[in-house]
Amino acid sequence: MPVVHVNGIQLHYDDTGAGEPVLMIQGTGGGRTVWELHQVPALTAVGFRVITFDNRGIPPTSECPGGFTLQDMVGDVAGLIEHLGIGPCRIVGTSLGAFIAQELALSRPDLVRQAVLMATRGRTDALRAAITRAEIDLYDAGLDLPVRYAAVMRALKSLSPRTLDDDAAMADWLDLFELSAGPGPGQRAQMEVSKLDRRLDAYRGIRVPCQVIAFADDLITPPHLAREVADAIPGARYELIDGCGHYGYLEDPAAVNKAIVEFFTGAAAR
Repeated sequence: MPVVHVNGIQLHYDDTGAGEPVLMIQGTGGGRTVWELHQVPALTAVGFRVITFDNRGIPPTSECPGGFTLQDMVGDVAGLIEHLGIGPCRIVGTSLGAFIAQELALSRPDLVRQAVLMATRGRTDALRAAITRAEIDLYDAGLDLPVRYAAVMRALKSLSPRTLDDDAAMADWLDLFELSAGPGPGQRAQMEVSKLDRRLDAYRGIRVPCQVIAFADDLITPPHLAREVADAIPGARYELIDGCGHYGYLEDPAAVNKAIVEFFTGAAAR
């Protein structure tokens, strides 16, 4: 796995396939390997080169337990693009990764050709603020929740009712969540970043072509907040995918991958 020193950190990444580059940015607590399940194979199959990486806060990239800002994370992505010499390139981000992507599109449009913003928002409403604050408080309390309880709570928060009601699917999801490591200090720092200031007015200045993908059953970044981002960015496309929660790109990868590929190739407009 290649490693590069950018923006004051050590950043680990993978580079797969050949063709025009797509850089993918994960959300809070997510690592680069999550994209390898569905998105990397789909994009490389249609001729894209795909770069995935671990955000700061996620080992083996520098954990930065002392904290960092959203602009630090934007600088990491800019540094990686410049190091690889792939700008302007296409970008896909989900949740916190989408926040990074939209800020990069605003501040460094020279590095971004197109951006897909999944499960995003441009402000933090009262409920999302309360959820984030509660998760930070739980971490700071130093409590170790039972693994099974943490897995169930993650499922309820991140998946759609369609998946929650599927016994076979839930057995697999709960096994996966139970195997996942709990949050570390770098993830705690990412939680702080995910609170997000109100940025909708600023996003009216984005000139990069953008597609916003929302998931109908998303409790963490609900569709109405994603729609606000699409309405703010001039010319942005908006697509709502039914039957999916916050992990929609894993719950219905076929629909998500189709939307991404059609946007990047212009197939939907033909």
